[in-house]
Amino acid sequence: MTPERKYWFPAKRYGWGWGLPGTWQGWLVLTAYVALVIASVVIFPPTEAPLGFVLGNCLIAAAFVATCWLTGEPPRWRWGGEDRN
Repeated sequence: MTPERKYWFPAKRYGWGWGLPGTWQGWLVLTAYVALVIASVVIFPPTEAPLGFVLGNCLIAAAFVATCWLTGEPPRWRWGGEDRN
């Protein structure tokens, strides 16, 4: 028997996307994401370098979403409980 795959980011019960992390790896990724966003505020202050701030945060968010996509449950619309699909 093959062991069941443990997703870093399980799907939300309602809606589309992922919920809070389900493993320590997911929590590490989420913590790194928050730390990088905070660092971007220090490195590129929004009032002094708005373009760097926006571009930096877009790259950080894209990397976070890509990580969720690769290590999380496949995204689809969910209605809660037993799915109707």
